[in-house]
Amino acid sequence: MKILRSVRVLTLVVASLGVGGQADADGAWAGPTAGPPGQPGKAVVFLAQDFRNGGIASVYRAFANAARQLGWTVTAVDGRDDLVRIRQAFDAAIARKADAIILGGVQARGPEDEIARVRQAGIVLVGWHAVATPGPGRGLFANVTTDPREVARIAAEYVTRNAKRPGVVIFSDDRFDIANAKVQSMRDVIQACRRCELLTVENVKLSEVGARMKGAVARLNARFGARWTHSLAINDLYFDEINYPLLEAGRRDIENISAGDGSARAIGRIRAGQSQQVATVAEPVNEQGWQLADELNRAFAGVPPSGYVSRPILVTRPVLSGLGSAQIDSRLPYAEAYQRIWMGKEGKR
Repeated sequence: MKILRSVRVLTLVVASLGVGGQADADGAWAGPTAGPPGQPGKAVVFLAQDFRNGGIASVYRAFANAARQLGWTVTAVDGRDDLVRIRQAFDAAIARKADAIILGGVQARGPEDEIARVRQAGIVLVGWHAVATPGPGRGLFANVTTDPREVARIAAEYVTRNAKRPGVVIFSDDRFDIANAKVQSMRDVIQACRRCELLTVENVKLSEVGARMKGAVARLNARFGARWTHSLAINDLYFDEINYPLLEAGRRDIENISAGDGSARAIGRIRAGQSQQVATVAEPVNEQGWQLADELNRAFAGVPPSGYVSRPILVTRPVLSGLGSAQIDSRLPYAEAYQRIWMGKEGKR
């Protein structure tokens, strides 16, 4: 799987938007600058909830690149959104005596018995979107994510700022802690807006979006009609599939805004203006892949997690038009920063 170049815009900081970012115009690094040297020779299992999720696939690629710098062996396992398969992957990791497991979107509250056995075996657990908040918890040494409430707030406030009387449908998957945190934040913003109406929260499993979105659009349009003006979603995957159903329903007027993850497909269609998705709140998934490696390296060295939390970025077509062909993530030197730490060249701790 190749990393699409359009993902590189995720680390963009646009001060005029008034939203958080993690680099200034000069590419200043806000992440960790001190930590233990690299701990080579480790075996790590990256257990993905579902590699069809673009965010999970992208963060895995970035992590694998960082792991090569550290001399680690990485085994990728696709859970295919199947809890039985995910439980079996834990058993296999214990059997092969892995040093660590990364939960790529796998919910830490799901396979709790397996997590307990992994910890008993001395295997380090680090998550990406494994719980709703960044940092340690639920048996994880660290969970790498932006603050989902902030991501959702930015997406919802885009609607309240740019629409006169929006009627909003929220698409979510309530199996995931992060999704539920995002929904609550979006709900709070929309309900606090006197001009706005929260029509419903539509629960559609991420793994079933392709099969269910056409029916969901038809049902929602029949129920709400012209009152439905905007869609919010906890992931870009919903808007990968919504465009043709909206066109078939004659609803070219509905605007779609995603509260994560800033997938390559979403950024491509926003840039081209070829769909009704007008914005996404992007996570710096490349940087987060390297952070996963750094958090694991700290665990292997017996030191605490970094405490670093990356910040989300609102991405719209005007923002992307202003970029041209520039690869803005090159201004954020996360790879260089982490390599300096791992090579023992950081400043005083």
